[in-house]
Amino acid sequence: MRLEPVEGDADEVLPRLRAALDGDGPALGLGMVDAAAAEVPDGTVAVITTSGSTGIPKSVVLSRDALLASTDATAARIGEGAWLLTLPAGYVAGLQVCIRSLRAGHDPVVLEGRFTPVGFAEATLALPPVARYTSLVPVQLSRLLDAAETDAAVATALRAYDAILVGGQALPAAVLERARDAGARIVRTYGSTETCGGCVYDGAPLDGVELAIVDGELRISGATLADGYLGDPELTDRVFVTDATETRWYRTGDAGIIDGGILRIHGRIDNVIVSGGVNISLDRVERVVRDVPGLSGAVVVGVPDAQWGEASVIVVARGEAFRRSESMKLDEARRAVGATLGSPARPARLVLVDELVLLPSGKPDREAIRRAVTPRRAARTD
Repeated sequence: MRLEPVEGDADEVLPRLRAALDGDGPALGLGMVDAAAAEVPDGTVAVITTSGSTGIPKSVVLSRDALLASTDATAARIGEGAWLLTLPAGYVAGLQVCIRSLRAGHDPVVLEGRFTPVGFAEATLALPPVARYTSLVPVQLSRLLDAAETDAAVATALRAYDAILVGGQALPAAVLERARDAGARIVRTYGSTETCGGCVYDGAPLDGVELAIVDGELRISGATLADGYLGDPELTDRVFVTDATETRWYRTGDAGIIDGGILRIHGRIDNVIVSGGVNISLDRVERVVRDVPGLSGAVVVGVPDAQWGEASVIVVARGEAFRRSESMKLDEARRAVGATLGSPARPARLVLVDELVLLPSGKPDREAIRRAVTPRRAARTD
């Protein structure tokens, strides 16, 4: 089966996606580094190449069966209807919005251009009078909530959706509470391109999805799994493993626990620094920091430290609401982290930037952010 590169523009993706889902067209090559056409397994609808925040490209092969299993499981959980596309169609979350829309008999309404709260409100009005859905990343939701405080149209638009899926990264508890207070029906999602997008909603796996914790790492099985990585059988065999019962599992690389059937992610297993001989999960530090008022959009990265080997640094956009001085906000964050995770985990510095660097998917570009702050000397204070 042929794979042809396609730009991530929704106007180009949609007609080709229809053909691929119907079996009448070549598979879509989205985000491909190598623009040449290639051969892929029969039944492939899309190959999504994404470097994520680590900068290492991976081309994930997604079949029609896996994508539709995900779409149908989502509909069974939250219903189906019309969707607003606010994310790039070339990424799995955006592609799934397109598929869910087509599956329900609607063309998605596309938010054109740069994401803005005003544009979101206007696009919401263009949705047909049926059940309405959209998918956002946390930074988009935060911007909408900020705007809704003074713009009644944005506030109304937030309440217009039967469900707003929020994924791509952990949603800070403070932002979730604000959203619910604003009347927004938020569904937190967890998943990846390798699982055809979100496969765990509000901690509970979708129908047909199974979770397991093996040596502290979350593994996922079910019909939504990707076929593997195009042109990289070694990586495919390392990430997609088969157990003694012939069940195929995806090794997520995320640390977590399953408590009463509800999944709780602690962060990436490999997103760890060693500071003063102590292993520190930057994801856990960031989760605590984001609960500090004014730091809900902060990113925590690791940098070299002359004294401790490595240290963590809070990076936040100047647009965040600082009611106190920068040093007082850092002290507040350090106290919160110290109380929750222990003194060694306390961040060394707080760096203000004009704007956080984002990936096209809307997630923070952690590698770019880390590189930007690494030259700054981070002298840890105790």
